[in-house]
Amino acid sequence: MGTRGRWVLHLDLDQFVAAVEVLRRPQLRGLPVIVGGRGDPTERAVVSTASYEAREYGIGSGMPLRVAARRLASRGVTDAVFLPVDGAAYAAVSTTVMDALRGLDAVVEVLGWDEAFLGVQTEDPESFARTAQAAVLEATALHCSVGIGDNKLRAKIATGFGKPRGLFRLTAGNWFEVMGGRDPSALWGIGGKTAKKLATLGIHTVRELADAEDADLAAALGPTIGPWLGRLGRGIGDTVVTAAPWVARSHSRETTFQRNLVEPAEVTAAVRHLAARVTEDLRREGRDAVRVELKVRYAPFDTHTTGRPLSEPTLDADLIADAAAALTERLDHDREVRLLGVRLEMTPPPEETPATGGVWH
Repeated sequence: MGTRGRWVLHLDLDQFVAAVEVLRRPQLRGLPVIVGGRGDPTERAVVSTASYEAREYGIGSGMPLRVAARRLASRGVTDAVFLPVDGAAYAAVSTTVMDALRGLDAVVEVLGWDEAFLGVQTEDPESFARTAQAAVLEATALHCSVGIGDNKLRAKIATGFGKPRGLFRLTAGNWFEVMGGRDPSALWGIGGKTAKKLATLGIHTVRELADAEDADLAAALGPTIGPWLGRLGRGIGDTVVTAAPWVARSHSRETTFQRNLVEPAEVTAAVRHLAARVTEDLRREGRDAVRVELKVRYAPFDTHTTGRPLSEPTLDADLIADAAAALTERLDHDREVRLLGVRLEMTPPPEETPATGGVWH
């Protein structure tokens, strides 16, 4: 694909949420900025994004705010700033970014607030990437990194090597040179648990994963997952970039309680409340619920999920709340509950007209 001048680029905004907050409050520039929850490190919430200055102290996404505060204090950091999440502000900036990218000669596939794939045809992908970076910077004053690849997998991984504010090209030609000796968890789609499973098979590097027989991977990890992991090891990925809007398959709501719930009645009431909120989300889309799932995090930090299909597609708030409440019977009522979440899967949306910009592959 690359020899024909067809490329996949992955653009990722650097420390997006923290960077937006610094733009809004220039006095925060250079300080450790941590965004999460309501911005109160004494409350139960997790870090959404940490600025590079905060990351130097080991602060990262998903870390409890209390842990982040203790870690900073233990290292004598006194100028850290904790801020609440402002989703509306980030979404507005994201829209400006994506509009700027759509002004380029590329198909833009939005992945979230802060990242997108671009399908481009050019003999100089690095030059195109710099043009994209300049367009984003001019529109928002934000910096971004760009990965250049011959498929989505390689482009996505390449971005990490370009951070911050840089570029990196990863293709079939340099795949094993760059990735061969790395742990399989370095691959997009492989987490720590899967990497541990691979290690039990004697697979400790991307090269070893690529060289593994599909039949052996299938026998150990399943007929679908096993061979798919082997393809990841070889750098094989999707090349299709589409401008069609992302369509949600589900909506969810969750709450972390400032004090643990201990009474089953409290848990059930909270689940019903969450179910009602998610049902309203579905009503706004006009799509029925087909399955309900319950997420529970027991104290101190042990998370489980359970679910069941609904008897028929519905937007009846009472039926959905009853189904969600029934799932609480599967919980361990001897354990204190730190967090609850309700997720509703939806019917597919009606057929829509394809988005302007088409499909690139």
